[in-house]
Amino acid sequence: MPLALFALAVGAFGIGLTEFIIAGILPQIARSFDVDIPTAGLMATTYALGVFVGAPVLTVLGARMPRKIMLIGLAGIFTLGNVITALAPTLSIALVGRIITSFNHGAFFGIGSIIAASLVAPGRQASAIAFMFSGLTLANLFGVPAGTWLAQVYDWRLVFWLIAGIGLVTVVSVAALVPRMEPGKAIALREELRAFTDSQVLLAMGITIFGPAAFFTSITYIAPMMIEQAGFSEAAVARLMILFGLGLAVGNWIGGRFADRALFGTLFVTLAAQAAVLFLFWFGAESGTVASASVFLMAAFGFATVSPIQKLVMDRASRAGAPTMAASVNIGMFNLGNAIGAWVGGATIAAGFGLTSPNWAGAVLSLVALALAVLAKLSASGEQSLAMAE
Repeated sequence: MPLALFALAVGAFGIGLTEFIIAGILPQIARSFDVDIPTAGLMATTYALGVFVGAPVLTVLGARMPRKIMLIGLAGIFTLGNVITALAPTLSIALVGRIITSFNHGAFFGIGSIIAASLVAPGRQASAIAFMFSGLTLANLFGVPAGTWLAQVYDWRLVFWLIAGIGLVTVVSVAALVPRMEPGKAIALREELRAFTDSQVLLAMGITIFGPAAFFTSITYIAPMMIEQAGFSEAAVARLMILFGLGLAVGNWIGGRFADRALFGTLFVTLAAQAAVLFLFWFGAESGTVASASVFLMAAFGFATVSPIQKLVMDRASRAGAPTMAASVNIGMFNLGNAIGAWVGGATIAAGFGLTSPNWAGAVLSLVALALAVLAKLSASGEQSLAMAE
């Protein structure tokens, strides 16, 4: 693999770590700012909303900029945001840092994918993109558990200083290893927006919102849930985050392997299974065995939906002749789902339903996504029938 791919993987590692670390260190953040758990959960919600807004905006604004320069700038934004979060004297300023950090997310992955594919022969492009995204997987397997432990033993701010350091490493490695590339073509925004009049695109984006929102509703509050309800130690929470990372990796493999064979079948099975696991987690959260299995399985089934949903969006948007904005916006929709999930989980706790209530709330969101998938399948079948009749 070209050395430039390592620079992209480092950036992906940092992004994965800054997004998912909140789940492991929420109690420490709440104590530091003297707020309750649902309020501290805004650290996850604001990041996800920032990605939702920033992904399409920066994709459009940076379309004509040299891609290497754009990537360095994005890594700089990422570093600045994490420094602000680490220094924040109040929760409000920490949230500003999270929003700034989030603007890097969607555009970095979008531009990074283009660069990764351009560095290798056509037959190896998918492998090159997967290598870049391996940084995200490694962040959840190793970075999040290690960061959770550091926050427990030392201070949660140290974690964000280390993430900012990863941002600096990304800036330097991209500058040194990624070759100079010509800017892309300007995005024809009016033409690209036509994709959003396609019912299949809109249904797929609805699945993007509610499917991942389901497991994010639960995982955002996993630390206080397990410590106070299941009697886990803080060290045990770090081990749970390893299971979560393994689940994401397995789910990514499942989704990629089976989506090409049966896209809607994969969605039906994984969304239904995710709902079942979350309901089981709600009933059995006090059991360490049930909790451990549920964390792994909800991550696996939840992330298995990502590949088929993205493929569905890209296929439909390409038919409409406008894939670029749709693909970027769908990344934002995924994070909008994360924001909704974190907010819903916090709302159920704040309403007095208990620390395990995000599990049943997540199950309901998964069933909503399943209903949208069924509608998308029926809509697609109807279009095929009309085409055959004509």
